[in-house]
Amino acid sequence: MSKYVNSNNEVYEAELDLNVLRHTASHIMAQAIKRLYPNAKLAIGPFIENGFYYDIDVEPKLVEADLEKIEAEMKKIIKENLKVEAFKLPRQEAIKFMEERNEPYKVELIKDLPEDEELSFFKQGEFVDLCTGPHMLYTKAVKVFKLMNITGAYWRGDEKNKMLQRIYATAFDSKEGLDNYLQQLEDAKQRDHRKIGKDLELFMTHELVGSGLPLYLPNGATVRRILERYIQDKEIKLGYKHVYTPSLANVALYKTSGHWDHYKDDMFPVMEMDNESMVLRPMNCPHHMLIYKNKLRSYRDLPIRIAELAHDFRYEASGSVCGLERVREMCQNDSHLFVRPDQIKDEVGKVLNLIFDVYQKDFGFPESAFKFRLSLRDKANKEKYIDNDEMWETAESQLREILRELNIEFYEAEGEAAFYGPKIDIQIKTALNHDVTIPTCQLDFALPERFDLTYVGEDGKDHRPVVIHRAILGSSDRFMSFLIEETKGAFPAWLSPTQVKILTIADRHNDYADMIEEKLERMGIRVEVDSREEKMGYKIREAQLQKIPYMLIVGDKEVEENKVSVRSREDGDIGSIPLDDFLKDIEVKTQIPR
Repeated sequence: MSKYVNSNNEVYEAELDLNVLRHTASHIMAQAIKRLYPNAKLAIGPFIENGFYYDIDVEPKLVEADLEKIEAEMKKIIKENLKVEAFKLPRQEAIKFMEERNEPYKVELIKDLPEDEELSFFKQGEFVDLCTGPHMLYTKAVKVFKLMNITGAYWRGDEKNKMLQRIYATAFDSKEGLDNYLQQLEDAKQRDHRKIGKDLELFMTHELVGSGLPLYLPNGATVRRILERYIQDKEIKLGYKHVYTPSLANVALYKTSGHWDHYKDDMFPVMEMDNESMVLRPMNCPHHMLIYKNKLRSYRDLPIRIAELAHDFRYEASGSVCGLERVREMCQNDSHLFVRPDQIKDEVGKVLNLIFDVYQKDFGFPESAFKFRLSLRDKANKEKYIDNDEMWETAESQLREILRELNIEFYEAEGEAAFYGPKIDIQIKTALNHDVTIPTCQLDFALPERFDLTYVGEDGKDHRPVVIHRAILGSSDRFMSFLIEETKGAFPAWLSPTQVKILTIADRHNDYADMIEEKLERMGIRVEVDSREEKMGYKIREAQLQKIPYMLIVGDKEVEENKVSVRSREDGDIGSIPLDDFLKDIEVKTQIPR
């Protein structure tokens, strides 16, 4: 059991709470900073997932080398074993108290609070901080900690405010806990798709092109092309009809769809041209609504499944863009299913089966990696969501019923719906233990109403279809970033930019290597020959770093016996086998899943 103190200065015992431990550590860090840099002004210092931070205003600016001095001072404070005590002040006294201590950021925070509110403070030694607590009772409770890095952060997250310095840190109850966390960070660093993307020459960015606009290099373009062909072929087998629609549209289209009212802040600015107001599209559904409406539809025609690999544009803040994961231009694996109400359950079930087929069968993610989230609206937020209670209740209850009838475990999340309807989000646990949403299935009664979509029913009257929005890969860009980090760039053999690399021992083996290359190319295998005059060990190590699935080493024996010496990325040195046997085997192992 651990001892704590709350804002009423009451001491109590409870199981160790790492968040409270980390919050206490943030106060210790702030105290150390004030001892070392008395003119530093403190902003906020909360605990966060896996750690804590403190925002400070200090001149001259701190550098990474200063973290060691701060850590040393923190250890002194911990060794002093200062008792943590709480007290309260009325609002005006609290303002005066912080003004006397030259803490303008704390004063600003207090002034934003109600006038009749009493403020709580926590004190340890000479250090006092505005805080609601609770805290560990003594500073000695913080035994294991580490300061991680320094970044910039605008005061209150507003770029119009001053840029402060943010020191990130973490604390644990044991050295083992810290060591495990640092190992996770190292693993994350090694899996960072931006680093791997550079090492494997998959993509690049350049300031002359712009933030959030990656350029795919030949290797990355190959992976993306195969991925897109793969998902298109899957969809075609399931009756999807692919279309192409423009990336530019009249603003009136998005006013009709409702995106203008709910999404315009995330869109690029309007372009005035030829008496038209044009904008880059953020999504494809309005275009697909018009394709459906292009001709008279009968109940016999439904379901109609319209699909597109479409380029969409979203005005992401420059500070939030990240490699391929968050971009300003993306290629969406998008589709809209126009269905009769009696077809909803069957079509949603088919979408979920396709998701399982892709993620479990073809990419090998275990069932335990999936969580199903039913994303609902926030009923109180009439601005974010279309204001139609009956529509929302119908759509939400239908998706809930579908999940239950299919015996799929799920949880509900209020405020996570699209503005036009609820959705089923499939949360995937990544190799870095992050929950990410990539595939999604959304139910929409609103856009068919807004575009006045109809079909002629069996009774000869007009009826309103329901639209199912679904994405399997999400966007090609984000899926690639996800896959790069999952595989560390070691793509499945069918997806690797280069599937086979032939390594010659000497120049006299080049003709044999070229013959093998020609055979593989005729089979559709992506192959390269490394005939450089380099040591074989060097060639092998380089091919390993390039994550090549198969290496073929050819020398005198292989030429004489019409064999190849095979090294597999997964199985290591396989040995010498007849060339024809390898050709049969590689044809199977590089087949794109169907």
